[in-house]
Amino acid sequence: MKDRYNREINYLRVSVTDRCNLRCRYCMPEEGIPNLGHDSILSLEEIARLIQVGTRVGIRKIRLTGGEPLVRRNLVRLVEYISAMPEINDIAITTNGVLFARQAENLKKAGLTRANFSLDSLNPDRFRYITRVGNVEDVKKAIFKAIELEMHPVKLNMVVVRGFNDDEVLDFAELARQYPLHVRFIEFMPIGDLVFWEGDRLVSSADIKSRIEQEYELEPGRSVAGNGPAKYYLVRGGKGSLGFISPMSNHFCAECNRIRMTADGRLRGCLHDRREIDLKAPLRRGADDEELLNLFSQAIAMKPAQHRMNDGWGLENERKMYQIGG
Repeated sequence: MKDRYNREINYLRVSVTDRCNLRCRYCMPEEGIPNLGHDSILSLEEIARLIQVGTRVGIRKIRLTGGEPLVRRNLVRLVEYISAMPEINDIAITTNGVLFARQAENLKKAGLTRANFSLDSLNPDRFRYITRVGNVEDVKKAIFKAIELEMHPVKLNMVVVRGFNDDEVLDFAELARQYPLHVRFIEFMPIGDLVFWEGDRLVSSADIKSRIEQEYELEPGRSVAGNGPAKYYLVRGGKGSLGFISPMSNHFCAECNRIRMTADGRLRGCLHDRREIDLKAPLRRGADDEELLNLFSQAIAMKPAQHRMNDGWGLENERKMYQIGG
């Protein structure tokens, strides 16, 4: 289905939980967040039904997010439900990787197509500082497990923060030279725990690319399979690619093909737009597929032309990224 700006909306990001096993400083408070409770979030069967309804407005690609999606019990069963839908041709997950290696084979067998890993530092001490509790070796193990299982393209997402981890940009670029990894550098955004956000911590994609080009020869690359907004380059002589995601310096809203469903059953047309469509209440009072289909259409119809993140997250947007779906 196309929205009013003629964008083809075929991609649904599904948050299966707002909980996480890490406490990254730019995302979640150290004490964690209040538990929504079992009845407050959608069941796996409810999620599957809503995805099936979504296929009727043209949804063909699903990404499971959180919080950390792998803390959700029986996630493999949900992947099985989705993979049984003939309309869906791509099922991916965004994960911090800590729990991935032990579940990877079952997830792939169930129908998971691809995995994106969030990793902001290769330095063990720095990784523990940014996550407060994490062990970077768990994430490395997960990444190489995905490569072993040929879950290509395996993508690695690094949020670049000036004065914190921007000195590791070349280390991440080297990963794309040595391994069949698609490393994406993401501009720091005002989301999550805003105590950590400061505008001067933003490093633009142009600056990141310029630093890398001082050491590596880059050439324009083909689009890498997936649904994201990254601009890709090949590292000459390397096995992978580098991608640059620029939500702040050069927003990609005109090409956006996604809507988001939160763990508590609300549809958002844009990460930064506070307007939501409640699916859970109608679903639980017995709404038929036609009513739910109409709600999907409403969410697509009110999708804004572009985000306003450059103005800041704003106190009026009380939901943080872990509550919306990363």
